[in-house]
Amino acid sequence: MTNDAPPRWDRRMQQRLARGEAAALAELYDRFASLVHTLAHRVLEDETGADRVTREVFGYVWENPDAYDPQQGSLRAWIAMLAQRQAVHRLRASQTASARGDTLTSEALEERIREASVAARADYIVTSMPAPLRAALELAYFDRRDYRQAAAALGVTEDEARRRLRLGLQLLSTAHVQPPRAVSSPGYGRAL
Repeated sequence: MTNDAPPRWDRRMQQRLARGEAAALAELYDRFASLVHTLAHRVLEDETGADRVTREVFGYVWENPDAYDPQQGSLRAWIAMLAQRQAVHRLRASQTASARGDTLTSEALEERIREASVAARADYIVTSMPAPLRAALELAYFDRRDYRQAAAALGVTEDEARRRLRLGLQLLSTAHVQPPRAVSSPGYGRAL
């Protein structure tokens, strides 16, 4: 369901990218391109724009592997943040440049950006939460299991399954309230 990337893997991948290993970029692309494309498409609602953002994000990662700080979060979360920021940048730039009557109003544009941001934060929260909480949520959401069935599948008590589901949902509910800790990426807010 999710692409778990342990911190050790993240650091090794960063080192490989810093050495200029094209195979590392290919591996990273295979692992996260669909995430980047989905996030960009969610913001832009445009296949071509999402493709462009995907290329730009991986180009940025290739050229700036040291911009990633493993102490700030996972490589997956950093790449998702880059994708969301670049897609928002492209959306704002396209709306500013377009003087046609069918462009989004300022309020509609900001609402679309807020919705995409909430989705990106929710993805970050799910991938960052402890594996037991994530497993319980995945059973409830994707497999449509109740807490009793989740308890049986996880090999835990029903009380523990309820606790995991409750904590997971509480964490997920913060997606619309609090953004995740930002991972710094100097200069990435501008066009690449």
